[in-house]
Amino acid sequence: MNVVFWGTRGSLASPGPETVRYGGNTVCVEVRVAGDHVLVLDGGSGIRRLGASLPPETQRVDVLLSHLHMDHIVGLGFFDALYRDGLEVHIWGPASTTLDLSARLSRYLSPPLFPVRMRDLDCRLTLHDVPLGTFDLGDFVVRSALVSHPGPTVGYRIEHEHGVVTYLTDHEPALGVLKFPGSAEWTSGFDLAHGADVLIHDLGYACAGDAAGQVVYTKTLLMTEAA
Repeated sequence: MNVVFWGTRGSLASPGPETVRYGGNTVCVEVRVAGDHVLVLDGGSGIRRLGASLPPETQRVDVLLSHLHMDHIVGLGFFDALYRDGLEVHIWGPASTTLDLSARLSRYLSPPLFPVRMRDLDCRLTLHDVPLGTFDLGDFVVRSALVSHPGPTVGYRIEHEHGVVTYLTDHEPALGVLKFPGSAEWTSGFDLAHGADVLIHDLGYACAGDAAGQVVYTKTLLMTEAA
């Protein structure tokens, strides 16, 4: 199982010499085993470079959105897969009690914010509400659950015979609790992360002062591997 980080930043893309090592694009992670099917975790600005790298034999792309904050979807309109004639593309996002996924994504992918409407895309696009629980995507078994972040927001556990990857982004497990850490059954994301070979998780909001004394917030995705 190959995992590629195409974007690791949160809130705003941050190009510059201080972000060269991990890049300045907002969140997007690729998970792949076979060349004809690719899973994409979030659609931040990093998804543009991912799309440019998709091999011609790609037959299906599944984009799993953790939530619909702008830094996680801003790259969708620039994703090459959406403009490949006939390519099977599925976008999955957390369910809402008010609007379906198409209506919510169309707020961005339509004028005046974007010149191309979803109905005019060349790919064979299908939108899905993420089922909370376990579902199959090709050779992968995906488990999703709500996690602590304004949203709604979901985390993902991706299982394959070659390994297990957990993706928890914008995750705030200590938010709203009196004591942290607490018991496992009350810890947001614990079941998704437990026993995974690779855990992709936020560094969190690291606070530092700049030269002018202003507070600066940064966020970077980190990957940890089990021993």
